[in-house]
Amino acid sequence: MSSTLHRRWILPAAAASFALVLAGCAGGGSGPSADVDCADYEQYGTFENESVEIYATIIDVEADQIVESWADFEACTGITIDYVGTQEAETQINVRAAAGDAPDIMIVPQPGLLQRLIADGYVVPAAQSVEDNVDEFWSESWKGYGTVDGTFYAAPLMASVKGWVWYSPADFEANGYEVPETWDDLMALTEDMAANNTATYKPWCVGFGSGDATGWPGTDWIEDLVLRTAGPEAYDQWVAGELKFDSPEIREAFDLAGEILLNPDYVNGGFGGVDSIVSTTFNDGGLPILDGNCSLHHQASFYEAQWPEGTVVAPDGDVWAFITPKMSADDPESVTGGGEFVAAFTESDAVTAVQTYLSSDTWANNRVALGGVISANKGLDPELAGSELGKASIEILQGEDTVFRFDGSDLMPAAVGTSSFWTGMVDWIVGTRNTDEVLTFIDSTYP
Repeated sequence: MSSTLHRRWILPAAAASFALVLAGCAGGGSGPSADVDCADYEQYGTFENESVEIYATIIDVEADQIVESWADFEACTGITIDYVGTQEAETQINVRAAAGDAPDIMIVPQPGLLQRLIADGYVVPAAQSVEDNVDEFWSESWKGYGTVDGTFYAAPLMASVKGWVWYSPADFEANGYEVPETWDDLMALTEDMAANNTATYKPWCVGFGSGDATGWPGTDWIEDLVLRTAGPEAYDQWVAGELKFDSPEIREAFDLAGEILLNPDYVNGGFGGVDSIVSTTFNDGGLPILDGNCSLHHQASFYEAQWPEGTVVAPDGDVWAFITPKMSADDPESVTGGGEFVAAFTESDAVTAVQTYLSSDTWANNRVALGGVISANKGLDPELAGSELGKASIEILQGEDTVFRFDGSDLMPAAVGTSSFWTGMVDWIVGTRNTDEVLTFIDSTYP
């Protein structure tokens, strides 16, 4: 489902009028306050009476934090950033762009939406300074999501890591359980846990409920397993529609997930039988771990915010997590996840300066230090993360050998990724369609 340096700041020819300030900083507006060190912002130049609108779905506390993340940049460069946050941005951007009223920059939450905006001719290619930052601080796969037909348009910003398996360290220690290294280890652990089944206890607790989006947590299971069993090339072919759901590679992922999700001996601790998965919200899905009614819960890094206030998330805390195990101990670390991209709709030196700053390690460190988010920017200091899980997630994303792939359902056409794939997972769990039928059904909905 859905859910960023020593920089090489190269002045474009049109930017020859930039008045680079190499010592001190002549900021616009009221200018930098006395405690702002403008050394990190000298390379962006200085401007007078320039403003840049940034449009995004980010609201509330996170909106306040992102505005704070560029406050020093504004003070030192003189650029005023007008931030407009609305949950309707994903739909309204099409209306605004078609009416010739596109913002200067949009933080786009899905690669699929980004690619549609590029295909419609609204997004302008990124400046060389932005691309240089991405080449230095991001992996090739992340750059690929902002590239269409060989032209680079949009730099990544923030990120999330999916495929965490949450557990209680105290439960593991009391029962002699060990964190599994492989999928076979995980299944052996699950079988051991099932020996302790009671009326309420089962090894796994699972929740697919999410209103109109019910079913998306199930797609995360399948995506994790496709990446681990079939590999990144097959994953890319599947997401692009070149590999059908009813193919051996995708069928294997469903079969493996079904060994857990469709087994009444393994689910659904604290809630009921297999069919209770659909009626259990994803928010509540993992909470029985705290009551001892289950031991394992598959959910993304953002689930950290779902634990009740006071819950300690740490290797020796109330709950902790490990990444869904590899098929073989020799396999590379493979993770799925999500993130945003910074697309420009207008061209100006000020827009380029802002877009370049947002692609930098300076911005990533400034933003992550404010809490609540992480980034796959390799210039980011993991120690700045607001939690142990955030630090662990950053280290995974920055791993040189980590294979990262974006959430598949976010990349597929909407008729599949946010429709039949979601409902197909529900049908599969409640038993109205078996594996053969659900795979055929999803394939039939491809536009």
